[in-house]
Amino acid sequence: MRPRPRNLQATSKSSRVGNWNLQFLGATGTVTGSKYLVTAGYDKILVDCGLFQGFKQLRLRNWAPLPLKQASLSSVVLTHAHIDHSGYLPLLVKNGFAGKVRCSEATYELCRILLPDAGRLQEEEAEYANRRGFSKHRPALPLYTEEDAKRSLAYFAPVEFNREIGLGGLRLRLVPAGHILGASIVCLRDGVRTLVFSGDLGRPNDPIMVAPSAIREADYLVLESTYGDRLHDPEDPRIKLGRVIRKTGERGGVVVIPSFAVGRAQSLLYNIHQLKSEGAIPADLPVYLNSPMAADVTEIYHKHRAEHRLTPEQCRAMCAAATIVNTPEESKRLNEKKGPMVVIAASGMATGGRVVHHIKAFAPDPRNTILFSGFQAGGTRGATILSGAESVKIHGEYVPIRAEVAVISNLSAHADYAEILDWLRGFERPPRETFITHGEPVAADALRHRIEEQLRWRARVPDYLEKVVLQ
Repeated sequence: MRPRPRNLQATSKSSRVGNWNLQFLGATGTVTGSKYLVTAGYDKILVDCGLFQGFKQLRLRNWAPLPLKQASLSSVVLTHAHIDHSGYLPLLVKNGFAGKVRCSEATYELCRILLPDAGRLQEEEAEYANRRGFSKHRPALPLYTEEDAKRSLAYFAPVEFNREIGLGGLRLRLVPAGHILGASIVCLRDGVRTLVFSGDLGRPNDPIMVAPSAIREADYLVLESTYGDRLHDPEDPRIKLGRVIRKTGERGGVVVIPSFAVGRAQSLLYNIHQLKSEGAIPADLPVYLNSPMAADVTEIYHKHRAEHRLTPEQCRAMCAAATIVNTPEESKRLNEKKGPMVVIAASGMATGGRVVHHIKAFAPDPRNTILFSGFQAGGTRGATILSGAESVKIHGEYVPIRAEVAVISNLSAHADYAEILDWLRGFERPPRETFITHGEPVAADALRHRIEEQLRWRARVPDYLEKVVLQ
């Protein structure tokens, strides 16, 4: 029997009087590990609960205790379901959190898929490491299990977009951020101040997702900066995708595409469907989506039509654009197939999951292509391959990279700096302070500089574990 969440909010005292404290527990100097602790009176709210990825010193933070009593948290609020924003939640519950997890309906439905899958993958990778003996740990253990992840789902209490609810002595409202299904901009307020978290901002003209909602005012703003130092290529990404697939297919090769299972995978499938319909790539080209979650995710697209631009027919066509690979045995058999074909598999930065096995199998052959379709955080396997490395370490051994390496950066569901600045111009007055997070150091500081120079706002980049007082 699953434990019932304790309603800590019911006993919280009003936080209308006194300052708030904001502590940055993640997404500082990196695009991963998103966690922000808001303390307002007796209320302790964690906004986002993500895993760190990339450099080893970042990944080790996942294993270190959080600098707070996790049982003392009254609530968690998730901006969206991607693992770098939600993936620490099973461990939080395992370590004593018993409050409610607030998020949008679609975020909850995606977490029901993504979190157990993350636990299952960690168990599989630990088992594989123990069987092959390449881990330094004896035995290698998962950070959490599939059962831990399933247990955490009992604490979710989703809320509708644009409906304000009480959160102890505060008020919470979620509005659509674009980016992926369920992605939210988080607005917290009392009678004195308003604190807004952008979450991951989508793009205004994304072919699938709706534009992020306008925010008119905030006293304090926590703003993402993934693409804070660059603009997206104006070329239609479908053109480059078709060019890479055709070129690789002509030499009999395999295109391996590391991809997030939610958002990016559906964007790729939709573009591949269009390319086949237009005759830009062969209609009979085999395309495999190596993700047992894919069919469930597509059903969520059907259910949440208001959050994206696709018709039911387009949703079905997107799903039919690939053969879904479900079992580990089917996944292994893909590595024995010859091209031409396209294989899409998680994870998007090649940090783990089934795509790592495909890279191991196909990267040594120059006929093949490894195609990245989004941002690669520093220290990830994807960033290493993109940097031009001659080999990459997988399962304790170095695999030569002889395949062609390509990237389509403008498939990203993140706004670039110009799109972020346009969104900020929708504010009717500047926030008292804007905190730039969720970006590599160069990107975060570049966005800070642009905000200060172009908007004349007060902005800064906080440090890891820094605490600030919001008056």
